[in-house]
Amino acid sequence: MTKKSDLERYVAEKAVVCEKNCRIDAQLYDEYGVKKGLRDKNGMGVLAGLTNISHVQAYDTDENGNKVPCEGKLLYRGYDVTELIRGFVQEKRFGFEETTYLLLFGQLPDRTELQKFTKILALMRTLPTNFTRDVIMKAPSKDIMNTLSRSILTLASYDETASDLSMDNVLRQCMMMISVFPMLAVYGYHAYNHYECDESLYIHRPDTNLGMAENILRMLRPDKKYTDLEAHVLDIALVLHMEHGGGNNSSFTTHVVTSSGSDSYSVIAAALSSLKGPKHGGANIKVVEMMNDLKANVADTTDREQVRAYLEKIVDKEAFDRKGLIYGMGHAVYSISDPRARIFKGFVEQLADEKHIHEEYALYAMVEELAPQVIAEKRKIYKGVSANVDFYSGFVYSMLGIPEELYTPIFAMARIVGWSAHRLEELTNVDKIIRPAYRSVGGERAYIKLAERA
Repeated sequence: MTKKSDLERYVAEKAVVCEKNCRIDAQLYDEYGVKKGLRDKNGMGVLAGLTNISHVQAYDTDENGNKVPCEGKLLYRGYDVTELIRGFVQEKRFGFEETTYLLLFGQLPDRTELQKFTKILALMRTLPTNFTRDVIMKAPSKDIMNTLSRSILTLASYDETASDLSMDNVLRQCMMMISVFPMLAVYGYHAYNHYECDESLYIHRPDTNLGMAENILRMLRPDKKYTDLEAHVLDIALVLHMEHGGGNNSSFTTHVVTSSGSDSYSVIAAALSSLKGPKHGGANIKVVEMMNDLKANVADTTDREQVRAYLEKIVDKEAFDRKGLIYGMGHAVYSISDPRARIFKGFVEQLADEKHIHEEYALYAMVEELAPQVIAEKRKIYKGVSANVDFYSGFVYSMLGIPEELYTPIFAMARIVGWSAHRLEELTNVDKIIRPAYRSVGGERAYIKLAERA
């Protein structure tokens, strides 16, 4: 069996066998009270740990102790993220470094401490000698998340104390990775764009006088130029994506792998692998693809009835990827509203005006309004449906000229702050490996000798 077709045929046949023998009777989940995805039928997660890093609120409690859906709220270390963003926007400052300090250390910095912390992050924004050439430029890939993971794991080889779990060492590692993530991702994209797409190669060093958002745009663009509004909108996007509780898939992965005693590089690589999934950090790409399909298949995108008809086809699995999902709508926790989407929307409109594409924004706003109505009419749902942060983030990245290959890595550049905070929290508070139970339903079978097998 040497031909490729023989190999493919064998694997295809055995995949059917594999799927058949992996299948578990769905009724057994109810019989044993097992919550798929560690969530109940109402979408509420199983309580698996404690955290004081952030709080996600979607319900209030009435006088009878019943949960009542409310406008979504997101708190970072007890501070409403809406108030945090309003604070630095009103003062025309960037918020990434300030919010990073808050999540890592649990308190807001004063002006002197913020300046010192920002300078330290800038000093750490450097890679080992020839790392870009020897690691990032080798084996370039369109999948920048895989490139990021490979680069992070390789950085461990340059760290003589990679496995040291002391708090000061882990904090140093986390702060370094927070600082170099944009370099690893953007350089990885430029390598792919040059070697695989035959475009010009640009490797711009970060400017130590600039913060995270400005450096991302500076390193990405051939001319290093960007507008003030572009940088501030990207900064807000980073802050909104920075943290979202310990129960989201990648942050929970961080807790799980940290609990095994693994090193920081392996932990962050595992979190990256979780985030890249289309059900987690890759959702904004699906939103952009869906909207492009809408524009290609709806004659008049200003006509509400035509747009509604297209959305109905999506839910009926007759349009787009035929999975029945209107991407960017709904959230595992939020019901009435996702506060991140609510905050983001106004800044998205400002950027659309600067780019002279307000009609495009109007289409997004129309879909945001119509989609919950269509879903409510077509589906049996247990809670409200509203736009989540992914609905607008892909649109923002497209307006900023960020290639789709970097959409999820941009998310990672922000969320690594939350991962770092959760890693530090796990190391501080828990000394047991995370090991939830799985009930075996396979039974026991008698062994059959090879000669007697049919």
